[in-house]
Amino acid sequence: MLTEEQRFTLIAVCITSFLTPFTGSAINIAIPAIGKDIGANIVALTWISTSFMLASAALLLPVGSMADIKGRKPIFMAGIAIFGLTGLVGGLARTSSLLLAMRVLQGMGGALIFSTGMAILTAVTPPGMRGKFLGINSAVVYVGVSVGPVLGGFITHYLGWRYIFFFITFLTLMALLAATRIKTDVAPGKMTGFDLAGAAFYTSGLVALMYGLSIIATAAMGKWLLGLGVVLLALFVYRELNSESPLIELRVLLRNRSFAFSNLAAFINYMATSGVTFLLSIYLQMVKGLSAQAAGMVMLSQPVIMALVSPYSGRMSDKVEPQIVATWGMALTMVGLIMYQFVNPDTSLIYVAITLVVMGLGFGLFASPNNNAVMSSVPAHQYGIASSTLSTMRLVGQSFSMTVVALIIGAVMGKVKIDAAEIGPFLLSMRLILGLFAVTCVGGIFASLARGTIHAEPDRLKG
Repeated sequence: MLTEEQRFTLIAVCITSFLTPFTGSAINIAIPAIGKDIGANIVALTWISTSFMLASAALLLPVGSMADIKGRKPIFMAGIAIFGLTGLVGGLARTSSLLLAMRVLQGMGGALIFSTGMAILTAVTPPGMRGKFLGINSAVVYVGVSVGPVLGGFITHYLGWRYIFFFITFLTLMALLAATRIKTDVAPGKMTGFDLAGAAFYTSGLVALMYGLSIIATAAMGKWLLGLGVVLLALFVYRELNSESPLIELRVLLRNRSFAFSNLAAFINYMATSGVTFLLSIYLQMVKGLSAQAAGMVMLSQPVIMALVSPYSGRMSDKVEPQIVATWGMALTMVGLIMYQFVNPDTSLIYVAITLVVMGLGFGLFASPNNNAVMSSVPAHQYGIASSTLSTMRLVGQSFSMTVVALIIGAVMGKVKIDAAEIGPFLLSMRLILGLFAVTCVGGIFASLARGTIHAEPDRLKG
């Protein structure tokens, strides 16, 4: 029987866990409509998705560190409020510049949510039920991904894409009401100070690296930004290894094999899969000629499988080593990406749906066990930084995925308007991107296997 606090914590965290993937998948299905309405080119449209993920990834570690010092509930609630307000303004935006700015700010609000939500849920959950709760939370994530294309397509078709943002604002109000009932806020551990210099190096370095990579094929300054990002991130690592109050305890966490390789596997998995929905949305609407609503129905098959599989895989990882379950998931993801190499203008929608089912099964088997492995590999006072590190890997992986999409599309197609894009160059771009992602999954399989065991080493959680 759940306590009142556990119920409301689960409700608040699940709403926010639904909210962010719903937003991303709904906006992806509305990308063609947004492009036509505000006149953005296909490269600029990638940044409607990328800007949110990059802003979130750039702030996650600093915010996670601050939450472990100052407390998680206030930061969690502030993130919900920012997410909702920027959704309202984004829905009213008439220019691509304002919409992009709201997506950046919404990403910042998302960082406050991502870095605290899972930590709060873990803190109120008994260890023996942790896999079950994280499995429920993962299922809600996939429900958000599932509903996003369908409801987003419906809203775009009948009301217009702006009402997607208004619906987001409504959901945030519900989440805020539930969050007011949360009481548990785990006291900070050994961290006593905030590493401002480390936060500056990390945030600016990640932004410079990602933006530089995305424009390196089309702008001379891309290579300089890329180099600057590498230097700043190297300074961040040096700073963290020598700081008395590091933003992230790299020495401790890097010695934790399960933590390190589970996060690496998460990064690779999200990098390999996140660009698929963006590309498939364009393929179904611009190549196959489907409406936004019909395209959403086709894309529904992947997240539905995720939602069905993830609770079972989460519970399974409480009994079977996450290493085994997650590795099979990574392998199936690779198979699904390889299947996309055979997609062309005449490909049947049944084949596309089967490919989505394979991808959904792979990701459903991977995510919950991998999350369980990360959160179970650290002691309680590191839940916040573990949660934010895992979320960072997810969002940096997603950002890298969309950056690769922007890079290859920009190099192959140029800055054409989406309604003027040619099918041949787009399909070439799509095959190149997804072929590269399939290759990265090989590294993900090795990372997942290398994590070692979780259940056989409970003593490390006492520290």
